[in-house]
Amino acid sequence: MDDLLLPILFAICAALSNALATVLQRKAALSVPRSDGLRAGLMLDLLRRPVWLAGILAVVAAAVCQAVALATGPLTIVQPLFVLELPLALIIASLLLKRHLPVRGWIAVSAVVAGLGIALAAASPSGNRTHVPLDRWIVALAICLGIVVALVLTAVRRPEGGARAACFGAATAIAYALTAALMKASMHILDAGGITAFLTAWQTYAFAVVGAGALFLLEHAMQAGPLVASQPALTLGDAGVSLALGIVLYEEHVRSGWWLLPEVLGVALVAAGVLMLSRMPIARAVVAPESDAEPGATVP
Repeated sequence: MDDLLLPILFAICAALSNALATVLQRKAALSVPRSDGLRAGLMLDLLRRPVWLAGILAVVAAAVCQAVALATGPLTIVQPLFVLELPLALIIASLLLKRHLPVRGWIAVSAVVAGLGIALAAASPSGNRTHVPLDRWIVALAICLGIVVALVLTAVRRPEGGARAACFGAATAIAYALTAALMKASMHILDAGGITAFLTAWQTYAFAVVGAGALFLLEHAMQAGPLVASQPALTLGDAGVSLALGIVLYEEHVRSGWWLLPEVLGVALVAAGVLMLSRMPIARAVVAPESDAEPGATVP
């Protein structure tokens, strides 16, 4: 267990930094003039907001922490811990945006934390392979990217609403999980071969491209429909696909047999908590477009 302490710590720090970045960038976005279309001066306005710059620093810190976590621990442990990002974002928002987190919100946060702990303790992920053969990458990339394309094509054929948001959310989840798997490979390459090997490895550029695509899909997921449709697909999908990639690519192991019962219980608690949190007005105010907020709700 001692060898997992470092990746767990850095994964939690990455989730916390991402949550802080979400709240700070949202706070900054609400302080600049709004426009119905694209506005060239938006970035200049944001650059003059210290809170936005702080959000960018938090994004950088999250990326560094995630890289360290993936370099030192199994994908099947690191990525599921990012489930904590949503509850952490809402707790931070309740403090920084001076919004009250109701009792049911704290119950939902507790459900996510307890469920995650139960699932990971029961699964007891292990293994940390440092090299993945190219033939495995080809199959994994083909399957993941193929499903992403299918989900996106399905989403664009549907009107705005729950189904469209869920499809974009699921596509984003797969892209995030694939980004993490590629980042893990590039971090091992950096550790083994140094900066030259890192800069010449295809995995380095692949995770940058897939990561950028994931951010693009995330924006569409947030705009496609209600948060209650996109967030569970995104949160649970990232953890589930990361688990599969960890097992298939990195030969990581999780316990089966009767251990599946507490694992399923933990996942159910996480799903219930995420669903409750994504229904709350403060969640829509923080991680979704302002138009998603409930009628009459105000955002500081």
